[in-house]
Amino acid sequence: MADRRDAGSDRPGAERRRPSLFWPIAGTIVPAVDLIATVRIHDGAKLPATGPFILTPNHMSNIDPVIVGMSLWKLGRAPRFLAKASLFRIPVVGRLIAALGQIPVERGGATRGSIPLSAARRLIERGQGVVVYPEGSLTRDPGLWPMRGKTGAARLALELGLPVVPVAHWGAQSLMPVNTTRLKLFPRPRVDVRFGDPVDLSDLGGAVDRRSLAVATDRIMAAITALLEQQRDESAPAERWDPAQHGQSEIGRF
Repeated sequence: MADRRDAGSDRPGAERRRPSLFWPIAGTIVPAVDLIATVRIHDGAKLPATGPFILTPNHMSNIDPVIVGMSLWKLGRAPRFLAKASLFRIPVVGRLIAALGQIPVERGGATRGSIPLSAARRLIERGQGVVVYPEGSLTRDPGLWPMRGKTGAARLALELGLPVVPVAHWGAQSLMPVNTTRLKLFPRPRVDVRFGDPVDLSDLGGAVDRRSLAVATDRIMAAITALLEQQRDESAPAERWDPAQHGQSEIGRF
């Protein structure tokens, strides 16, 4: 089946045109994924073509970052993620991910939203985007709906005034089953990636207090969930899954 996308996909983006280490990596990964799965991008025009942004996806499978990164690249933007600071200390690997503009976060930092200010300012100065998983880890919800969010994305958005673009995808769990690193190639999986309008946080006035962070986080998670409802054509549970209430760890495998 042909990979059908909306008019916003494969648009010429300045980041994709500019020579970088992303070229050889994307040149390998994108064709490989297109070979084993049908990836459809919906409403890609809602992703800012230029300027800094925060992208907030749902998280179900270990292959999610590949799907999200590939979608960003097809839309002309370079994918940058928060990465554990320990990875930057690994010879060769550390230099590679640093050269790719990935952002180091100390263990637990993504949960608390403690992103280095130097890295955050670079996003603004260079007009770059960053992917922040607001759930902090793979969802523990039995139905694979977005679970309770953490405040990292909201804090970054409020502190820096960056737009938060929600995105939801469905089908990645068919390509790589939940909580595994094993590809499932048959039947050929289909993955739908849907971008949403920026989350409106303007009424919060950039305040970074407990109430504002809670409100902003709830709006971000609600926007992601609404997109996923549209993808799945069904309604999410009325209450978001809270791992703490079910005796589950929020990091690592489960």
